[in-house]
Amino acid sequence: MSVLASTAAQLVEVAAEAELTADDAKATAGASSAGFAYGLAAIGPGIGIGYLVGQAVQAMARQPESAGQVQTTMFLGIAFTEALALIGFVVFILLKFA
Repeated sequence: MSVLASTAAQLVEVAAEAELTADDAKATAGASSAGFAYGLAAIGPGIGIGYLVGQAVQAMARQPESAGQVQTTMFLGIAFTEALALIGFVVFILLKFA
């Protein structure tokens, strides 16, 4: 949280130097914080998908005869995990333009 606070303080300083209006400074701070929030929201699904694929490959290596079922389950898990990143992107867009 301190990183976000320091970034916001730097944006306020830059806005003061550039003689931006309060609305412009607010828009700039909102866009920056929304981008930061989306970056954080994308970390979780990225880690989740990496772990999921790694475990699926390990399962297929241990039992090759069940590879089809494991692969189907893996793709379903990837789809559900990727939905979290898409939700984060929608929230980013809502924060930026609302």
